[in-house]
Amino acid sequence: MSQQTNWVPTSVDLEKASAARAYDYLLGGNHNFQVDRDFVEQLMRHQPDAKRFVIMNRAFMRRAVLYMVEQGIRQFLDLGSGIPTVGNVHEIAQQVDPATRVVYVDNEHVAVAHSQLILEHNDNASIVQADITRPGLVLNDPETRRLLDFDKPIGLLGITIGHYILDEHDPVKVFATYRDALAPGSLLALTHLTGDFDEAQGDELTEMMKQTQNNVITRTRAQVLELFGDFELVEPGLVTTSRWRPEGEAPGESANDGLWAGVARKS
Repeated sequence: MSQQTNWVPTSVDLEKASAARAYDYLLGGNHNFQVDRDFVEQLMRHQPDAKRFVIMNRAFMRRAVLYMVEQGIRQFLDLGSGIPTVGNVHEIAQQVDPATRVVYVDNEHVAVAHSQLILEHNDNASIVQADITRPGLVLNDPETRRLLDFDKPIGLLGITIGHYILDEHDPVKVFATYRDALAPGSLLALTHLTGDFDEAQGDELTEMMKQTQNNVITRTRAQVLELFGDFELVEPGLVTTSRWRPEGEAPGESANDGLWAGVARKS
């Protein structure tokens, strides 16, 4: 990873916390500011499991990417990829096959700037700065088209991004547009914040996020299932993050994960 420090764009808003930068801080990253750290500390007082949500989510992403690679996927489109910290999609997948191609998509300025730095010498990975709720812009971006062959299976990642798509942006239609662009054999992995578990305090988290640059919305298991459309869920189906194909460790209590997670295949 680059050790440069010129990763801070002049357009960064330092008045409000950013979800991407707060996530980076929870994962132990360095690309965040005091406003983000203050928000996380406040969040942790209300929801002590917030860090667990993030860690279990990140572990799910790793397992999902490795599963996709095992299924023969060699190209990925990562929606709302966030700030790169250790264990990114390209690091996981390219360790298995260096020829694997990855397109990251985000519109958060620090996420884009830092991604550009660490991918500067990686010909098989790139970052597209775009709003994922406008799939046409993402799918037709020159970098997307340069790296991804839509006639072959793609691993589409929607990790902790669906809950940032508010109802007015029609998340079902957004995900349907991405799914429709994929070839048979493609796989979709996503996680989504839920209010289904009282212990997870999802609705309280929704209220707290209004202090940041990013509003979120919790959805029920049935609503999250809609985002997969007619893709067929692979075993064990739609479960919480720690319960999706755990690697030896005992899965945690579902309520303490706070997110639904699943992987599904296009026939």
